[in-house]
Amino acid sequence: MTPEQLFEQIRKKKSFLCVGLDSEITKIPEHLLSKEDPIFEFNKAIVDATHDLAIAFKPNLAFYEVHGASGWTSLVKTVKYIKKNYPEIFIIADAKRGDIASTARMYAKAYFSSMNCDAVTVSPFLGQDSVTPYLTHEGKWTILLAVTSNDSFADFQLTENKATGNKLFEDVVLKSMHWGSDANMMYVVGATHPEYFASVRKLAPEHFLLVPGVGEQGGSLAKVAEQGLNHRCGLIVNSSRGIIYADLTGNFANAARQRAQKLQKEMAEILANAKLI
Repeated sequence: MTPEQLFEQIRKKKSFLCVGLDSEITKIPEHLLSKEDPIFEFNKAIVDATHDLAIAFKPNLAFYEVHGASGWTSLVKTVKYIKKNYPEIFIIADAKRGDIASTARMYAKAYFSSMNCDAVTVSPFLGQDSVTPYLTHEGKWTILLAVTSNDSFADFQLTENKATGNKLFEDVVLKSMHWGSDANMMYVVGATHPEYFASVRKLAPEHFLLVPGVGEQGGSLAKVAEQGLNHRCGLIVNSSRGIIYADLTGNFANAARQRAQKLQKEMAEILANAKLI
């Protein structure tokens, strides 16, 4: 998928929403637990209810890997279902992988060739040769962690380089810019830390940013848009728990749609005000 195709979907849906499929078996509505594959049935209902409001879905792999082989099966079935029924949707494997080149090649094949996801989240901590294997897959995207949305992000990401005055996350963006391009690489910048969006945008004006932390984590969509929008939107804003667990009864899919619709309407207004739609 190209940046232009992503932007076209944003304009068409008037949305830059990503729905995170952090599907936890203990939170799935009880009536689904008797199904052969409760996690897949839950995901399927969420996807069907929100596909016209979202440009992306992001399964967090931890919620699938915890179940071993059966969880992996649920994940593969979910990706195949989205690809078959809603092929325009951008699918992000939220794996946060980071390993040496030979291992990275296997991870890249797993998510891009075997599973056919469009993107994968990757830690840049090991440097260029741990990221390059992902960038060799044409039409696929590597999403590097820059500013994460968790509370202890500052332990390392705000460490200052005394030689340059840059913070670590700024060095990550600066150095990695030459590994790929704005057509195959994005950066994670958490909505919970909006004060750092301007720095990332200054360094990477053309790149898409994956933005977790809106919703249950308390991030502000308005603040993200104020600092993060570019001429083709350049944002993919994720909400997981705030959408998929809006209701735990038989009405869960409708409730998820209502939550997604609320965010989509806010996004449509932001895009209109920026004259992007």
